[in-house]
Amino acid sequence: MEVPGFKGAAVEAGIKYQGRLDLGLIYSETACVPAAVFTTNVVKAAPVLDSIGLLAESEGFRAIVVNSGNANACTGLRGLEDCAEIRKKAAGLLGCGENEVFVASTGVIGAFLPMERYLDGVEMACHALSENGLMKVSEAMLTTDTRPKVAMREVENRGSAIRIFGMAKGAGMIGPNMGLPQATMLAFVLTDAVVEGSFWQEILEKGVDASFNRITVDGDTSTNDTVLALANGKARNHVLDGYGELSKSFSLALSEVLESLAEQIVMDGEGATKCVRVMVRGAATNEEARACARAISNSPLVKTAFFGGDPNWGRILAAAGRSGASFDPAKVNILVGDVLLVEKGMTVGQEAEEKAAVQMKRHMFTVQIDLRAGKSDYSMLTCDLSVEYVRINADYRT
Repeated sequence: MEVPGFKGAAVEAGIKYQGRLDLGLIYSETACVPAAVFTTNVVKAAPVLDSIGLLAESEGFRAIVVNSGNANACTGLRGLEDCAEIRKKAAGLLGCGENEVFVASTGVIGAFLPMERYLDGVEMACHALSENGLMKVSEAMLTTDTRPKVAMREVENRGSAIRIFGMAKGAGMIGPNMGLPQATMLAFVLTDAVVEGSFWQEILEKGVDASFNRITVDGDTSTNDTVLALANGKARNHVLDGYGELSKSFSLALSEVLESLAEQIVMDGEGATKCVRVMVRGAATNEEARACARAISNSPLVKTAFFGGDPNWGRILAAAGRSGASFDPAKVNILVGDVLLVEKGMTVGQEAEEKAAVQMKRHMFTVQIDLRAGKSDYSMLTCDLSVEYVRINADYRT
């Protein structure tokens, strides 16, 4: 997948892994308009803090350096100094400013980067840049992921096309809660569109809130969650500023890219065998609908029931009850797929449970809980909690 004006490269730097790509570089021939959102976790990794600082002082960016195997989180001043050294190295080789390079990391928390190997990797990547190298970058980002996650959309622009390409990584420690600088999940979005900066930031925030902020694998918000979006203007379209049909089409295409990446993350969740859409209907407020959906989607008991294909609706109702949402349990309906399992807070019967169990054997299914307390709805995408998830995370550092 290619986007005009962007190049990519990935190398084996030996940051943690042996015999696999672990350092990627994205480069734009021209300065890009940036947009970004980051984790709201109080404990932020050095690359997140470094990037937030850069956004406050620079308007144009040219490159992203990303590594897997080491999060560079909880590394103090040294972690920040290492980010600065990486930016300096990349900028010198690429011929751009140090403040035009983002750094992103994912992997083990609390370990320092092996800087000699890292900087050697940056040099190798700079010399290996090519127009068709972006897919390799999507591979270098991976940790416990089993496959790359990419998405592309095109928007018609006076006989030509504006391209939007996205790549993401994430399989565990996925419970994104990202906002404007004040995702372990990383995502990079590249486009050749000409965009106005505030509009670009606005639609990225909205798109992230409707996609990445609505997924969970284990409910853990990472120290490194980051979404970086770069627009290099190569398409030479009229400036997208939120007005007109082209802006609307572009916003929709961006949303589709982000939603596709978010879904791919859940479907590749650590040890996951099921992908489940949890839909809360009829909540009293939007906030209560959101809280209820999150409580159900993150409940270990609910997620293990998903793994076993057990329509244990009591766990779903109990999770809703502790979410903070206000409702009368005697009014609640619960469906699995198209099977009504609970009506007015009571079981429909054994036959309904057997039919629901059949629905839950599918790789993808929906769970809908109607609180019948108001008009607010909210949905989230989650996965099951399997034995394999425990195995992966029990020895992640060893």
